[in-house]
Amino acid sequence: MTLLGRLIEGLYPPTCVLCGAPGESGFDLCAGCRAELPVNRHCCARCAQPFDTDLGAGRWCGRCVARPPPFVRCHAPLRYQGLVPGLIADLKFHARLDRAVLLGRLLAETRAALAPPLPELLVPVPLHPARQRARGYNQALELARVAGVALDVAVAPGLCLRVRATPPQVGQQRRARQRNIGPGAFTLARALPARRLAIIDDVMTTGATVSALARVLTRAGACEIEVWVVARTP
Repeated sequence: MTLLGRLIEGLYPPTCVLCGAPGESGFDLCAGCRAELPVNRHCCARCAQPFDTDLGAGRWCGRCVARPPPFVRCHAPLRYQGLVPGLIADLKFHARLDRAVLLGRLLAETRAALAPPLPELLVPVPLHPARQRARGYNQALELARVAGVALDVAVAPGLCLRVRATPPQVGQQRRARQRNIGPGAFTLARALPARRLAIIDDVMTTGATVSALARVLTRAGACEIEVWVVARTP
């Protein structure tokens, strides 16, 4: 930790956002609450779809075998259950940006522990301008900023634009989500400044959103695209 980081932690010691106990290892989570987070330990090596049992390292789910997604891997450290939906809802719908600090650092810490080299650039999934005006911020960008600082990886907040407003994905079935996104939802504002990228979002359900954005980035010249999300739905 840097001198500034130690000073800040001394002035504002980490406190668990769930129970109010002292945080641990610089996180705003105590050891007990962190132990209750549903870790996505056994999952598809390509899309991070949770498996019910340990099928062994490197296994793909049936959907990825049949139709590989347009990204090389998805990093999703948590499952979208237990305490996780509440933490993400606080960030996404209630402007609790302190949740972005916690979840972004968790995303960075768990990705740093993996073998593949880090990407050159983090690309947050953009909101349509109307939705961003209504919300006041983009939760994916807030997560990317925290993870980028922690990993010393640049963030490109304005690289991608959402040019077509789509209905909220919450509660939609797979086919409806795919129809919602469809072609033409995203575009690039400028040429890609890097070729190895990570798309950042809060939750991945069907993968329709990140896949649509990955296709746009691939057509623009990206050669290796990861997806980083805080949580993956079962």
